[in-house]
Amino acid sequence: MRVLVTGLWICAVTILSCYGAVTWGGGFFAKKTEPYLEGLQYQKLAPINIPMIADGKVQGYVVTVLVFTADAKLMHTLPVPPNAFVIDEAFRQIYSDPAIDFRKLAKYDINKRLAEIRARVNARLGSDVVKDVLVDEMNFVAKRELRS
Repeated sequence: MRVLVTGLWICAVTILSCYGAVTWGGGFFAKKTEPYLEGLQYQKLAPINIPMIADGKVQGYVVTVLVFTADAKLMHTLPVPPNAFVIDEAFRQIYSDPAIDFRKLAKYDINKRLAEIRARVNARLGSDVVKDVLVDEMNFVAKRELRS
């Protein structure tokens, strides 16, 4: 009888210790979630190739790499990342701008264009997510310089 009571006591102690470890030790073994850092997040976009058309022919391509900074907290709450919106808006702005003519080179107000891209992307997203749009690279490749 003493062996049976000792066995039941050992089982009860084991079950209670497992229950206690799971209940009170859950916070010890739980994954700690890191909160998103507040501030700005830096996003570098893929190169964009924008055809420049004049006199009904492709004269060449503007190849540009853009970077944008965005509010990190808002970036993680958006259902869609703003990268595609920035690329689309940059393409639309540069492609449709009549002031860009590589046959007659002149200074170009790039700050105005970048501010317009930022404003339109934020309007499309419905909040002030994109804080600044920057140019990482911008080149023009004439059609005659392209390999077939």
